[in-house]
Amino acid sequence: MYIFSAGPALIAFFAGSGAALAGGIIAPAVDVEPVVAQAEPVAAGSWAGGYAGGSLGYSFGGGDQLGFTLLEDGDEEVSVPGIGDLEVKGFIAGVHAGYRWQRGNWVFGPELGFEAGSVDDNVSLELDGDVLGAESTISSILSLVMKTGYTVNPQTLVYGTFGAARGDFDYTLSDSDDSTTVGYKSSGLVAGMGIEHTVGVRNSVFAEYQYRDFGKEAVDFVGDGTTARTQATSKHSNLKVGMNFRF
Repeated sequence: MYIFSAGPALIAFFAGSGAALAGGIIAPAVDVEPVVAQAEPVAAGSWAGGYAGGSLGYSFGGGDQLGFTLLEDGDEEVSVPGIGDLEVKGFIAGVHAGYRWQRGNWVFGPELGFEAGSVDDNVSLELDGDVLGAESTISSILSLVMKTGYTVNPQTLVYGTFGAARGDFDYTLSDSDDSTTVGYKSSGLVAGMGIEHTVGVRNSVFAEYQYRDFGKEAVDFVGDGTTARTQATSKHSNLKVGMNFRF
């Protein structure tokens, strides 16, 4: 008797369940935030990759002992040594670009640089009542060096440089009536050391010392049948500070 009385309730229960199943289960709505692609930042403490930058410097300590040999028809006539010392000095600005590889704490790579500015010196003497003058000027310097350094901490790099440079120079001789300028180019060796420190993900500042020796170069001042020849020995030191930007 209880079985028959429970029958209508069971029928009603399964009928309701069937209706719910027939309608399906409705999943709750979920808000999904859009994914925005971002450029991968440069890893902190990594020095590898390309870079470019600029610098301001001061050149000093140049040593060029001025002396002349007078030639007539190619033959030496008179030698006038030890007139004075030309010690070029002055401010110079430059731009550079390079690439670096890193292996552990060691960082190395080539750097190409160009510098120009106001670096010069002059000397004068009195001869037979006339004042003679000479001036040496550095017009520009193109250099290619290998930089090798060691990271003393992830943000600080100490390094050395060694390479070659090509200098563009002007030599001017003058007296009370006239002046003559002869331009010449000379190649030499450069070497130095520096320190660089990061100030952001892609920027760094540096300070560097470099010594440059361009050897000897004969410079001729040709006159009427007479040539005054001097051996230019351009060399100097350079201190500079600057900033690099990593690509």
